[in-house]
Amino acid sequence: MPISFKMPAILAMICTVGLTAPSFAQIPELGRGKVPTLAPLVREITPSVVNIAVHGRVKEDNPLYRDPLFREYFDTPKQFEREIQGVGSGAIVDGEHGYVLTANHVVAQISTAQVTTKDGRRFVAKLVGRDPATDLAVLRLQGAQTLKAIPMGDSDSLEVGDFVIAVGNPFGLGQTVTSGLVSALGRTGVGKQGYEDFIQTDAAINPGNSGGALVNMQGELVGINTAIFSTGGGNVGIGFAVPINIARRVMAQIVEYGHVRRGRIGVSVKDLTPAIGATQAAEVMEGALIADVSRGSAADRGGLQKGDVVVAADGAPIRSAARLRNKLGLTPVGERIQLTVKRQGAIHNVSLEVAPVTDTTRATSTSREPPRSGWRLAQPPE
Repeated sequence: MPISFKMPAILAMICTVGLTAPSFAQIPELGRGKVPTLAPLVREITPSVVNIAVHGRVKEDNPLYRDPLFREYFDTPKQFEREIQGVGSGAIVDGEHGYVLTANHVVAQISTAQVTTKDGRRFVAKLVGRDPATDLAVLRLQGAQTLKAIPMGDSDSLEVGDFVIAVGNPFGLGQTVTSGLVSALGRTGVGKQGYEDFIQTDAAINPGNSGGALVNMQGELVGINTAIFSTGGGNVGIGFAVPINIARRVMAQIVEYGHVRRGRIGVSVKDLTPAIGATQAAEVMEGALIADVSRGSAADRGGLQKGDVVVAADGAPIRSAARLRNKLGLTPVGERIQLTVKRQGAIHNVSLEVAPVTDTTRATSTSREPPRSGWRLAQPPE
């Protein structure tokens, strides 16, 4: 169920699966007269990748249909229903409980779907919950037994140049495997809004692959494929996946609460520019600039000030405002977060408790929000 963004080029959200490799991935050996192959790895991981088919009817949310004069004049019902159908992919991450990770846009308008495994078994999948902000969703297969789960890796260990493979259901053709490299890390500003920290890969990803697994050369899941950048809706070597370290935290909250409970500390942040960084007593080249602090918030009580530069959170480097925004948005409400900030050349460590925040885009299995402005649903393949 692809979605594309109208720009000079098209950013297409696609039903896809992908695989990515960590920094120690190596080119297959050519010696000893053996032909290099990824077949053993593919045989190991493909049973954990599933095809997802969705079909249903959704009500059109048009205020004109609620106007009695309009309905009387045009003889229309109070609400229209629209038929939807599409295909996507998913990754089995918990074989015991039947949990499948996929992309939110694959299942955004349904509560159940049909899932087919590589060996041809078909299951009804119930929507556990979804999170539009990260484009992730969790399904649970009903009555499933002897499912093979793919192990989760560490997406933070990836490096540009690592080998990866993508597995999915492009154009509804059936399970397909492609390979490539990690082209870039920490991609933001690709037009999806929400929480962006994408893995970019040139492994071929096409409509029908969304929700698939991005796996490294150790057979570990390191990302969930979600979008492509394209001039015509097909693959041009620029695909994006949600890092598994983000997906793991989103899934944990969806399974426990049915949605993601987002929190806040009461700051607004922006990227640190060289000019602003140079004003610090000791120059700061990377970080997130505190643009404002809400009065009475956790940040205010903890001593954060406008102009502070956050350089680390829980010991992990913060190189951009997007990285800090992701960290805060995925830290469960009630947990404490340790921030390292620079203020006029001095280092300060601040411990803050994440407070609850109302988020109209929180994950849910019942909401039916329309696509974001600028996106359109593409017709599924016949």
